[in-house]
Amino acid sequence: MNIRVGFGFDVHRLAEGRQLWMGGIKIDHSLGLLGHSDADVLIHAICDAMLGAANMRDIGYHFPDTAAETDGIDSKVLLRQTRELIATKGYCVGNIDATICAERPKMNPHIPAMKACLAPIVGIAEDDISIKATTTERLGYTGREEGISAYAVALLEKRP
Repeated sequence: MNIRVGFGFDVHRLAEGRQLWMGGIKIDHSLGLLGHSDADVLIHAICDAMLGAANMRDIGYHFPDTAAETDGIDSKVLLRQTRELIATKGYCVGNIDATICAERPKMNPHIPAMKACLAPIVGIAEDDISIKATTTERLGYTGREEGISAYAVALLEKRP
């Protein structure tokens, strides 16, 4: 079996007047993430991991933040399109492991809903998606609650 692993990372600044989207779900919080799209750092990191494993560059290459058609776009659409892109090279996702770095709001209560949202889009079982949450112990931009970041690893399998 031909398998490949890719790594993804994304970060966005927290800002007033924005909604907070994480893992495809809206989370109630006084601040949201600032970006060209809905700024869902978890989905963006997953997209980068998938694209990296397929040797297809990164999310910014395929969905540039200068493109009018991606202005304000729901990141679930980008994830679906990323799945379609890797399929053109014969790949499908085997599993995803991801970590969200945020001081507030607490992400752990939302992880089951994120997995339920992402699994059908990626085309894998919820059990094949691991999402963890951590803080930076009040260090750096995350600790000062200036931004939220996410890391992801994706395993791709080549279809026979």
